[in-house]
Amino acid sequence: MTQDHRGFALFRDDFSGEELLFREPSALIVAQEAGEFASALDAVEEARGAGRWLAGYVSYEAGYLLEPKLAPLLPAGRRAPLLCFGVFDGPDDPRARRPFRPSSNEEPRIEASRPRWSRTDYARRFERLHAHLRAGDCYQANLTFPIDARWQGDPLALFDDLARRQSVRHSALIELTGPVVLSRSPELFFEVSREGMIEARPMKGTVPRGRTREEDDAARHFLANDAKNRAENLMIVDLLRNDISRVTETGSLDVPELFRVESFSTVHQLVSHVRAKLAPGVDFSEILAALFPCGSITGAPKIRAMEILRELEGAPRDVYCGAVGWMAPGHRMAFNVAIRTLSLFGNGEARFDVGGGVVFDSTADGEYDECLLKARFATGASLQG
Repeated sequence: MTQDHRGFALFRDDFSGEELLFREPSALIVAQEAGEFASALDAVEEARGAGRWLAGYVSYEAGYLLEPKLAPLLPAGRRAPLLCFGVFDGPDDPRARRPFRPSSNEEPRIEASRPRWSRTDYARRFERLHAHLRAGDCYQANLTFPIDARWQGDPLALFDDLARRQSVRHSALIELTGPVVLSRSPELFFEVSREGMIEARPMKGTVPRGRTREEDDAARHFLANDAKNRAENLMIVDLLRNDISRVTETGSLDVPELFRVESFSTVHQLVSHVRAKLAPGVDFSEILAALFPCGSITGAPKIRAMEILRELEGAPRDVYCGAVGWMAPGHRMAFNVAIRTLSLFGNGEARFDVGGGVVFDSTADGEYDECLLKARFATGASLQG
């Protein structure tokens, strides 16, 4: 744990307008290396036990350290901490949001976006993944790749600018240490209520919005009824049900909703709902060990999918596909799945990643096109691969 009095963490539901703002942490809890991770989790629990709030993120690669079989796969070259949380007395008044940091006169912008993988690069890796699917090594795997870009302006202004482009329920802006994390995620990883109910809303299945109302209605109908998208979503629901059951009371697990279509400015997505009652005494570390990383951005079965993806992707995901969120004293906490998430570096460099779930009847061209479509949250227009 390090002392620090700078930085902030902002969380917003664009649809309701609700915000949580945390400023000026009394301390930072950071794990840069594997040997620091367990003690950092202990520090998180100690701070919560002392009645403090925490806000920050867990990077995707922390998932390797939560499973002994995967720990040797932890990649070098990571550019974000494995875990980073600010410790706070509580959230600030949201009305203090505007003056809480200096602004830039530069127009907020993401530009010069370039996929690190060409269509040919993607197809080569896709074929290797498809061989694993044919062999029965996994049933689904979420193949992802980075997009390199440049950014300018104030991160808060950029956050607002991207919100005007596409509203989401689980957005966050984190400026603590390492890169500034700007997450425009539509997906809830998990939320725990004051009463100890844990909920997850896995999102799997995507189609582009139609150009006319008729096309859009047809796209929604297709997604809601398409056997392939429903099967992909159900795989992840089953995986999450299994993960959540490890930390919840027997008989409390419920799936109140399957295959609901949620609409965003550029895509429709298929969402389901899983909930259960936490077992007595379960803490954040145990929830993380059971659920992290989210199955919607790994695949099924999770551990084998992560092994295969580590070999194919070749580079750390960092905060992308991790989780960004906050914790209150007691049970309450909420974390997103860090998709549609940018890392902003001090030299004007930006990175974000895109990906999609590959199953047996997927095609390389179709999946690559879907990835480029997902990049529009940041670029505002389709990319060329």
